Amino acid sequence: MSLSPEHRTRIKICGLTREADVDAAVEAGADAIGFVVYDKSPRYVTAARAGELARRLPPYVTPVVLLVNASDELRQHALQAVPNALLQFHGDETPAQCEAAARPYVRAARMAPGFDLLDFALSYPSAQAMLVDAHVEGYGGGGKVFDWSLLPKQLSRPMILSGGLHLGNVKDGVISLRPWAVDVSSGVEAAKGIKDAALMRQFCQAVRAADRQCAEAA
Repeated sequence: MSLSPEHRTRIKICGLTREADVDAAVEAGADAIGFVVYDKSPRYVTAARAGELARRLPPYVTPVVLLVNASDELRQHALQAVPNALLQFHGDETPAQCEAAARPYVRAARMAPGFDLLDFALSYPSAQAMLVDAHVEGYGGGGKVFDWSLLPKQLSRPMILSGGLHLGNVKDGVISLRPWAVDVSSGVEAAKGIKDAALMRQFCQAVRAADRQCAEAA
């Protein structure tokens, strides 16, 4: 999917657990806020808690519920708690399991040498985007950057760049890869699950600066 030089890179901040952090992320300019409904994550919140936090979001800031191999019961509970959520499947979910929710979703892809992202994306034709993350033990990128040269030049779905992004590398990622969106979690934290308002603001500013540079270079 090719993007124009004037494309505004969307920003998702993931793994929020506190009201103050949700408010600060919105103020910083985040387009989407992610809630991790996966009990093995240090950023875990219950579906009910995700609903409480999501209700703080103003219009046009999207709540995203991250699930990992969730049961049908948990998925339905999460959708009831956050009825306007975009789902993010981050486990071993098949295309049929992703589609069973009958809701818009993003599919995470764990990048590793030999992994064919083009084929993977084609197998999830109903996904709104592919979120590319580092391949580490367990689920999630673990704050690790993967080799960006593994990414194909063109992808059939919009691409969300994730995996170890922070203030020091996100500008390079946006300029060199031109993703549809970027996704950050540990790179804007004071501690796991505790966001730093200044880092979130600076991260969003770096993305906007990268967009300006791309537009000026066109």
